Amino acid sequence: MTNLLLAVIYMAFISLGLPDALLGAAWPSMRPQMGVPLSWVGGISMIISAGTIVSALLSDRMTLRFGTGKLTAASVGLTAVALFGFSVAPNYWVLALIAIPYGLGAGGVDAALNNYVAIHYASRHMSWLHCMWGIGASVGPYIMGFALSNGQGWSWGYRYISIIQIVLTVLIVFSLPLWKGRQRGSAAVGTAKDGSGDDTASGEENETAAVKPLGVRGVLSIPGAKEILVMFFCYCAIETTSGLWASSYMVDYDGISKVTAASLASLFYLGITAGRALSGFMTIKFDDPTMIRIGQVVLGLGVLIMLLPLSGHIATVVGLVLIGLGCAPIYPCVIHSTPIYFGAERSQAIVGVQMACAYAGSLAMPPLFGLLAEHISIALYPWYLLVLLALMVVMHKMLRHKVGNKV
Repeated sequence: MTNLLLAVIYMAFISLGLPDALLGAAWPSMRPQMGVPLSWVGGISMIISAGTIVSALLSDRMTLRFGTGKLTAASVGLTAVALFGFSVAPNYWVLALIAIPYGLGAGGVDAALNNYVAIHYASRHMSWLHCMWGIGASVGPYIMGFALSNGQGWSWGYRYISIIQIVLTVLIVFSLPLWKGRQRGSAAVGTAKDGSGDDTASGEENETAAVKPLGVRGVLSIPGAKEILVMFFCYCAIETTSGLWASSYMVDYDGISKVTAASLASLFYLGITAGRALSGFMTIKFDDPTMIRIGQVVLGLGVLIMLLPLSGHIATVVGLVLIGLGCAPIYPCVIHSTPIYFGAERSQAIVGVQMACAYAGSLAMPPLFGLLAEHISIALYPWYLLVLLALMVVMHKMLRHKVGNKV
């Protein structure tokens, strides 16, 4: 039963990743139909991110009240409805309105499932969980590219993903007894050491009765919390900017066709997916801080390669893959280390605020780059990523200095 529950959690993260790369892949085709400037994609991205920030901050209260399983089912279902709304949106302003439930659906399930796995499973499962997200994020642009290449238009790309999300919602609803059964069969909250999938865990009843919500102010008062929050801001800014602007960078800077660029944008997410599959095995030997440093080095290498004057599109293609590989271990290893740094009893509140800061990075930084691209040059793309990476590296060192060597 525990393995079935883990499979359901993996499927939920596939559903979380499916729509994440769609907007960036579809925007070169959507923009002429909507009749709006290049940078306006940042407005949709900001609205989605704002919704995820709200739902992430509420995740501590929501999971205490309803439990992780029900929150996951409701969130995936809300996202499915929003994606269908995207597919029928007649103009930019309707698209912006539908982006609100789109973001609300993503934030709650992200924070709840990340904390659940961080507490109850070994680090390898966290990496593989986010590998499932990468599978979804990689498949999304291919589905969009399929719709575009077959003359169905970008709306059918969103429609296909909506149908998949509906099926996954039904699967999660039918799996709700698994969540209850697994949780009742456990005695306490703890961090998994063997990664077997039968780790110590709390039931819905124990989980909701353990503590009161900590709140943002309480989180910020914890030593090291500010540093890890800035890390999340920088990481998610890098990831979202990379994915959102990859197609536009290839079209406007490298001269690649729109259809080809929509498919090639998935290389970044394929890099994340492959990297997280590999990271799951590497965490057996390396601890979370070491994995984070490895990711930062590979990410930096990818950005530097994009700056090289190589012939054709080699620098962009190789760079995007390496940036994805470098991103792979950072997010899951930071989250997995959170209960160890700050305590399992406070981890849901901290992870919720972490998600909010991560989505704040998604909200603010890709639109900021859009303005730079429109008014200066889209060639600033790799330089922008490099600055964010440098700040993240500094924050990680400060975090380790404040919390010591708990991990």
